[in-house]
Amino acid sequence: MINQEKRKVVFMLHEEGMSIKEISRRLVVSRNSVRAIIKEGGRVPEVKRGDKIEIDPELLRKLYSQCNGRVQRVHEILTEEKGLKISYSTLLRLVHELGIKETVKKRCEQVPDEPGAEMQHDTSSYRVKIADKQVKLICSLLYFRYSKMRYVRFYRSFDRFRMKCFFHEGLMFFGYSAKVCIIDNTNLARLRGSGKNAVIVPEMEGFGQRYGFKFVCHAINHPNRKAGNERGFYTVETNLLPGRKFASLDDLNSQAFDWATKRMANRPTGRTGLIPQKVFEHEQSYLFRLAPFVEAPYRQHQRCIDQYGYVMFNSNFYWVPGESRCNVSVLEYDTDIKIYNRRQLLVSYKSPSDDIKNQSFSPPGQPDPKYRPNNRKKPTAQEEKYLRDIGLEVNDYLDFIIKSKAVAKHKFIRELFALQRKLATRVFIKSIKRALKYGITDIDTVERISLLLIREGEYETPEVDIDNELRERRQYIEGLISDNVDLSAYDALGDENNG
Repeated sequence: MINQEKRKVVFMLHEEGMSIKEISRRLVVSRNSVRAIIKEGGRVPEVKRGDKIEIDPELLRKLYSQCNGRVQRVHEILTEEKGLKISYSTLLRLVHELGIKETVKKRCEQVPDEPGAEMQHDTSSYRVKIADKQVKLICSLLYFRYSKMRYVRFYRSFDRFRMKCFFHEGLMFFGYSAKVCIIDNTNLARLRGSGKNAVIVPEMEGFGQRYGFKFVCHAINHPNRKAGNERGFYTVETNLLPGRKFASLDDLNSQAFDWATKRMANRPTGRTGLIPQKVFEHEQSYLFRLAPFVEAPYRQHQRCIDQYGYVMFNSNFYWVPGESRCNVSVLEYDTDIKIYNRRQLLVSYKSPSDDIKNQSFSPPGQPDPKYRPNNRKKPTAQEEKYLRDIGLEVNDYLDFIIKSKAVAKHKFIRELFALQRKLATRVFIKSIKRALKYGITDIDTVERISLLLIREGEYETPEVDIDNELRERRQYIEGLISDNVDLSAYDALGDENNG
């Protein structure tokens, strides 16, 4: 295309009397183009596209609002429902021209990658198959930005205490910490504000000082500020979890530890091919070196030793040696439970798995306690399974009872099981059908229904099978020649009561 300046020169030479042939030779322009420029007076012609599509701005604003700002969905409506053949790039340009969408998304803060300057932490939830059962877990990941070293652990639940335990475990393993830890705007560490204006909880601020770092929140909607951490979660999802089997949560964490600190730490990363473990060795001189011993975080709870010598904590029972029954302090660590009385350690236990509930524990090497905890819950899984196997009616009734909030589940199942043991199966099933029909949740009423059915239905007591060879047994024969039991004392006791 010939530009505007050249067109002006062509027309000016023509006005001065130069021939078309000479203009074409001097300016290296075809004769037909020279004639066309002279005809147009040296101006650029206005060319209008015949296939240009005009879109009503109000329609575009309305669709943009209905689709919550999703331009791709607006493009689908225009092309599929409105029949407009418009490209996505053209639609995006029109949206920008109308000023209803920012042309360029604001990037997150750009920070140089320096050794020892920064580490990152975040959590992400996953559905993990453990022992043939899908379980929802929280993955916590600590990431050194410069060396790309990782530390990973999974939890069933994650709170501020678990966060401190995770940092202690990971940083003590590495022995070093960076100056800053980038986190999102989680309330586990943030008191108020967001981003640069975020105020860290004093408890967590003091915790970070013990390990030589401070928490810094990135701006809202800028998760790429900790892109290395986000990439780490993607690697967990695509490399750690697929193709591996986990027998328990402890097994999962054991494999995750080896995966993060051995396998991934010695694998070349990215295009540079750097090995994180070797880079971390170089970075250590820039990091904050931790003391050989830093006290692990703990939570303190007040409990009382019951009459049987047990302390109840986290749905389990821990026996305390001795005969004292006093108030004690239970210190909960990540992997240990320590029971104190007046600053004196009475006993220490390893924390059981989160799956273990309603169990009693005693110190290893000590004699077993004489008594069991009195308020220990008595599960009814076996009784419930036995009742459900009787028939569909009983199964439906148990579902109804369990959903009812006004019924103590375990107590009712035990009483229902006891009632079933006293009744014939057909009487019991008929009683349950009537109880389910009228929505009865009282065990006494169910028992009265069974008694009423026995009276009305003339049910006969089933005959007891007797072994005909009983009299031939050695125990029976020896019992025949033994002395009769003297019951006169009980007869005299009955006479006294009558008198």
